[in-house]
Amino acid sequence: QVQLVQSGGGLVQAGDSLRLSCAASGRAFSIYFMGWFRQAPGKEREFVATISRSGGNTYYADSVKGRFTISRDNAKNTVYLQMNSLKPEDTAVYYCAADLSGRSLLFVNAENGYDYWGQGTQVTVSS
Repeated sequence: QVQLVQSGGGLVQAGDSLRLSCAASGRAFSIYFMGWFRQAPGKEREFVATISRSGGNTYYADSVKGRFTISRDNAKNTVYLQMNSLKPEDTAVYYCAADLSGRSLLFVNAENGYDYWGQGTQVTVSS
C-alpha cells in the first residue's frame, strides 16, 4: 500500500509561481513513475508531468512545457511540481499519482499507468 499526501495548492495571480508537493508513505521505495494530473471544471482529467524513479526521465504535457518542472527527492519520498508563469487555464484540481506495479513504464502519461492517487489540491489562477 502507498499513501500520497499533497500540499501546496492555492490562489495566485497570472504569472505567479506555485509549488506542489506529494509525499509518499508505505511502499514508497517501490514506486516507479510518480506524476501529476489535473482536472478543470467540466473537463476530463489530463496528464501534466511525470518522473521516473531515478529522476532521469521526465515527461510533460505540451501545455506546460517550459513552465512546469517536476522533480523527485527519493530520500524524502516526495515529488514536486514547480509551476511558473501560471495562466488562468492552469486552474484545476491537481492530483498526484504513483505507480507501484510498473505499468507506468508502458503507460507513462495515462491514468491507467498509475494505481495510487493523492487527495487532490486546488490551484486557482486569476486573470
